[in-house]
Amino acid sequence: MLLNFCGPEMILEHKTIPLFDKLFLEKAKAVPPIRLPNFMHDEACFLYVIEGKCTAVSEIEYLEAQPPDALLMKCGNFFNFCVPDENAPHYHAVAIHFHKDVLKKVYENELPGFLKSGSTGESNFARVETTEVINKYIESILFYFEHPQLVNEELLVLKLKELLVLLSQTERGAKVREILSNLFSPTTYQLKQVIEAHLYHDVSVGELAALCHMSESSFKREFKKEYNDSPASYLRNKKLERAKKLLEVGAMSVAEAAFECGFNDLAHFSKAFKEKFDTPPSRIKRP
Repeated sequence: MLLNFCGPEMILEHKTIPLFDKLFLEKAKAVPPIRLPNFMHDEACFLYVIEGKCTAVSEIEYLEAQPPDALLMKCGNFFNFCVPDENAPHYHAVAIHFHKDVLKKVYENELPGFLKSGSTGESNFARVETTEVINKYIESILFYFEHPQLVNEELLVLKLKELLVLLSQTERGAKVREILSNLFSPTTYQLKQVIEAHLYHDVSVGELAALCHMSESSFKREFKKEYNDSPASYLRNKKLERAKKLLEVGAMSVAEAAFECGFNDLAHFSKAFKEKFDTPPSRIKRP
């Protein structure tokens, strides 16, 4: 899951350990920039970032993660955008996967209270406080990746239970506990909510479609009904209009305004800006 759809030239290391024939532990190291789809329809995930930077993206939320950050994500569609960092040239992370069928088998069909569904929360993920205890837990996982001959089913069941208890006891972790109680009840959003949340970010049409749990063709049809425009045209115009307003205020450089509105290619931004407003962005910016 950590390196799905990654080109082999980007992957430096990828190790997995299953439990009951399902992916349980995963360790990956890769060269950014990479954009990783993370579609978890029947599972949840605890992501611990060892090195590098990434932004986790859900339907309406963004969470930036870098050491010593960890994220807890319930089932749903996500993207991880991993970017280069001058202090950390690689993206290195550990993921622990929670499958509903595995949890039922581990707990003999009687889930503990902190895993039982409560009221549906607004978030599909939360940042987890990385206490010394959690850091030591990750160290133990890394040890088993280096010594796989020591791993057995009984040990993995204990490690699964241990992590869930640690997460449930996280200090100041009300949001984490809310996520735990709804691991397999994803929050659903209307198409318009997803679009409005990502108007000014670097998210492609295909990625927006996935966040809406649609095929790209279905997404484009629904988008046309809602906005009477194509996704590419509507999103580009909204971003350019906001960039123009930012430049008129004069608080940002052209590059800063472009980045703020979801353009990562300055040349592309300048060309699109001139085509729309018949003037280059440099002439809009106040001194």
